[in-house]
Amino acid sequence: MSASTYNFNLDQGADFALELVMKDNGVVKDLTGYSARAQMRKSKEAATPAASFTCTIPTPTDGKIKLDMPNATSAAIAAGVYYYDLEIYTSSDSFVLRLLQGQVTVTREITR
Repeated sequence: MSASTYNFNLDQGADFALELVMKDNGVVKDLTGYSARAQMRKSKEAATPAASFTCTIPTPTDGKIKLDMPNATSAAIAAGVYYYDLEIYTSSDSFVLRLLQGQVTVTREITR
């Protein structure tokens, strides 16, 4: 399974939330035993992330993954285009699967 591509905008200085449901062949995937992580970087080769999303799997059996970023974090990111991906993984990274990847366009905050 290769990662799907999803590009989105992130408003600088605003709270961000995205909820996804993982399905395998149209059936909701049970994510019991998995954790999730996602980072964004200015370039794919950048050594340091520009920011990390808080990723949770609230109820593993419903296949939902939530990505969040508080306004204080998004306020510290310079406007521009970034790259991100979202992975699920098991303990000690014994299994890692990239689910989603793409570009994040951070739009400049005017009111501050």
